[in-house]
Amino acid sequence: MLLHLDTSWLLMTVASVAVFGFFFGSALDAIMEEDGFGSTGNTLLFTLGFFVAIMIANEHGIVLRDLKLAVAWGLGGAFAFIGALALLKAGLARL
Repeated sequence: MLLHLDTSWLLMTVASVAVFGFFFGSALDAIMEEDGFGSTGNTLLFTLGFFVAIMIANEHGIVLRDLKLAVAWGLGGAFAFIGALALLKAGLARL
């Protein structure tokens, strides 16, 4: 799905996800404080997790033609990615 977009659509997609990622990243930074990755770090992780989840869904044959389904997969992947990294960071801090 993402690999078949032309450059302008791909740039708009990345920009849109990054804007929403900054919103969620700022909120997560306020909630998690020092356990998080900062606003910018959360934004980068959110954006990366979103697109990795979309790519994983496509590799497993899940067709994301419906925008609602694609957004659900992306958000789920983004929050799972940030959650897993925060859990890893907390575990390493306890050692």
